[in-house]
Amino acid sequence: MKNRYIYPILLVLSLLGIVANVRSQDMNYTQYFSTPVYYNPAYTGINSGIRARFLYRNQWPSLPVSYKSYYFAADLGDRSLPGSGGIGLMINQDTPGAGLINNFGAALTIGVRIPITSYMISQIGIKAGIMQRKVNWDDFVFADQLSAQYGNIYQTAFIPSDASKRVVPDFGAGGVLQFVNPDGNISGNIGFAVDHIFRPDVSFLNTGSSPYPRKWVGQFDMIFVVGQGGSSMVTRGSDDPLKINIGGIYQNQANLNSLQVGLNLLKFNIYLGGWFKTTMTGIVNSSLALVAGYKYTFYDDMNIKFMYSYDLQISGALQGTGGAHEITLILEFDKISLFGSGGGGFVPGGSGRRGGGGPMESPTFY
Repeated sequence: MKNRYIYPILLVLSLLGIVANVRSQDMNYTQYFSTPVYYNPAYTGINSGIRARFLYRNQWPSLPVSYKSYYFAADLGDRSLPGSGGIGLMINQDTPGAGLINNFGAALTIGVRIPITSYMISQIGIKAGIMQRKVNWDDFVFADQLSAQYGNIYQTAFIPSDASKRVVPDFGAGGVLQFVNPDGNISGNIGFAVDHIFRPDVSFLNTGSSPYPRKWVGQFDMIFVVGQGGSSMVTRGSDDPLKINIGGIYQNQANLNSLQVGLNLLKFNIYLGGWFKTTMTGIVNSSLALVAGYKYTFYDDMNIKFMYSYDLQISGALQGTGGAHEITLILEFDKISLFGSGGGGFVPGGSGRRGGGGPMESPTFY
């Protein structure tokens, strides 16, 4: 009986999101550091080689609804490309509103590299793609379908709108500044981006409009390497350096603000981290995200990384929802080049020089 009444409530909330200009947000991934291109296209090809990223998020698992997200991105950094940046592909899908609405996005991203000094570069990037929103009208349960005695047994008199799917073009842009000190033991980046620049109309009704709100993103990351390590990226034993990544990301969309700050540690190919997440508008909801993962190195330039995080709700109205689970798989091939001799260069943390590149050819913490 309890589950029966949640669907009319979700129906009302979903219809409000379809018909009116309400405050809404894109999916916010806890592991933003594992999905950099999602937040800022300027990260496309910022490091040479190919990187493929797969992410799955299950949000609020304790609720009798489905709120799951899937993300895939692949980008190539090749210094033989015009602009010496990179190209990428990004696909994401999520199901807000108990699965009654399906959001799908696909985009191509381009990064252009602008050297500043031997130890500092900037990149600008653009995203061009499509956004699709689809309503599953057949899964809605309306009040006239319900019997007080037998539940959902009647046919509804509701007539769906003219369209159950809306496909619109979508664009984003961003910039990032990346730097490393001459010793290679301190590096970092600062980025800024805007998404949904032209606020595409995602209304399903011909008589109204629902411009999708722009999203503004600012983020920073610093990486400190403690210890010298060996001459290879495959470091074992007590000389394996400790890498410390501190960072944060701020987002603003539809007058809603969120902030995430914390740190990750990498030692013996094991990742551990803790992050504080909070909303800053209206009812404040805060959570503590715990991160763990492992990196397996096949060769000096080939890695596979597995990351898991769990959001533990610590305050606000979302306590008891079960938090959120995220699983990420990252494949890295640093020396692959499709258009020429590729990159290589200095790797912060004492991994030495590879293949003739400049000092800024440096993989980040991930």
